[in-house]
Amino acid sequence: MVVVAQEKIDRYTNQGWWGQHTLWDLFVDHCQQRPQATAVVDAANRSDFAYEHKQSLTWLSLSQAVNALSWHLLQRGLNRDDVVVAQMPNCVEQFVVYLACAKLGLIVSPVPIQFRENELHTILKITQAKAVVTFASLRQKERQLDSQGMWLALQSEHTHLKNMIVWGDQQDQHIQIKDMLKGVSDQQLQAIDLAHKNANITANDVFTICWTSGTEAQPKGVPRSHNEWLVVAPSIIEAGNLKPFARLLNPFPLINMAGFSTGFAAWLVLGGTVIQHQPFQLDVFLHQLRTEQIDYTVCAPAILNTLLQNEHLLEGIDFQRLSRIGSGSAPLSDWMVRGFEEKYGVRIVNYFGSNEGAALTASDIDVPDPQWRAAYFPRAGVEGFDWKISTTKKIKTRLVDLLTEEEIVESGKTGELRFEGPTIFSGYFGAPEMTATAFDDQGFYKTGDLFQIAGPKHQYYQFVGRSKDLIIRGGMKISSEEVENLLLACPGVKEAAVVAVPDQIMGEKICACIATDDEQNVSLKSINDHLKNQKHIAIFKLPEYLMFVTTLPRNPVGKILKRDLREQARLKFIS
Repeated sequence: MVVVAQEKIDRYTNQGWWGQHTLWDLFVDHCQQRPQATAVVDAANRSDFAYEHKQSLTWLSLSQAVNALSWHLLQRGLNRDDVVVAQMPNCVEQFVVYLACAKLGLIVSPVPIQFRENELHTILKITQAKAVVTFASLRQKERQLDSQGMWLALQSEHTHLKNMIVWGDQQDQHIQIKDMLKGVSDQQLQAIDLAHKNANITANDVFTICWTSGTEAQPKGVPRSHNEWLVVAPSIIEAGNLKPFARLLNPFPLINMAGFSTGFAAWLVLGGTVIQHQPFQLDVFLHQLRTEQIDYTVCAPAILNTLLQNEHLLEGIDFQRLSRIGSGSAPLSDWMVRGFEEKYGVRIVNYFGSNEGAALTASDIDVPDPQWRAAYFPRAGVEGFDWKISTTKKIKTRLVDLLTEEEIVESGKTGELRFEGPTIFSGYFGAPEMTATAFDDQGFYKTGDLFQIAGPKHQYYQFVGRSKDLIIRGGMKISSEEVENLLLACPGVKEAAVVAVPDQIMGEKICACIATDDEQNVSLKSINDHLKNQKHIAIFKLPEYLMFVTTLPRNPVGKILKRDLREQARLKFIS
């Protein structure tokens, strides 16, 4: 399935930014060149959240498992361009599933393990997925979800979902990674290879559909081709100063831009090793940094702050090897960025990005001053500035006044940052109306993020806020509108608004601002019980603060004044 316009394909191919090789082609190359090298490794605490214990696969053993699953998928009648939803924790099985889909020309749609019926109904309706791959149960801290039972219920409502493939505890209908490692017979392999040949997959075919909330009340699918993934890999490799065969520690969910660009695209370009981490657990993360010979990882700003404030936690980590760490999704502290560099020689790379492909990279290569790197990003693709990170040379950006649509070229004015180039998606999957509003009349993607021009030569962008009504909790984007609509169905709620409360660890947490005549019976617990048990929303979308208001503040035309509510919530819960 190719969703990119031919004009765009021709333009970026002629410029040398898109090529002919698929992600599968890269995998085959590494399997042939380094079959016995380690490709993927589980977290040591795998048994806490998944069946069996830590797995470690070479390129050869991973290839054997991929072929075994490919045969299984073919036997289920899955064909080129069929969508396969994958709901799995960070584990080696993700690579087996993704690569089997890449070989057969299937489109993989990874979803967060926190998603429940509320989100999954929409995703299944949009994609008309033919199969789901999941674990028998998904464990999160003290909670354990009967994932198989949930998907069986969903399957009964979506007749197109013909197949459910379950990894997990030993049962007849379940797949075990140890069984996949046995590979396939020569006859089966010939059939798999013939199916791959007949699929005739190109680098411009859609490989993934990832999901973002945006400001809408339903998830939006972002299709990305092999080329669209491969073009973002250099922003990781060059900024991280990574060499072939690098060892990458992946603590981000392998489901969207943050995790996929490093843990899959860059991994395949480098032919390296990915060490998985799930869920984020500081002691496990630090143990992996000490024992797994890590060359690069990514980490939330709040965690990096905590580590620098408690330097004994960093003892035993080889910072000669781990010389770059990526961060983002929340403002960075210049104290932290400078501290890691001065004390450990570690350059923190500051990333801004989205599933849609809008991405900026502030590395020491282009922004050597750590104080500036904490706050500023290169003005990519703006005439008069030359940057070294190659991805930065391929995109164009413009800052636009939201009231006048005029382009901003001087400092001190706030505007929306917009992107155009080979990293940017072509439109939301199955959602032409959303796609139409996502781009401006010059073809630039409208991020909804507000920036200003900064720096002595006006060479940088500085993030100042969001125009879209989003909450970003732990890197996950949450639509305020979605949660508000669900809150209005809760017993006793007359009016509802949702705002973000700053949080040192998660970046932001959700505050539900409620108007009610029944404060005695409306509580945070009652609201969350309703959202969780009746509306079946993802756990990370549940409010963590509740603020009662007599009435929601509004402007003269009836729009809720979120800024007033944010300040009230901040003073109530933070100050």
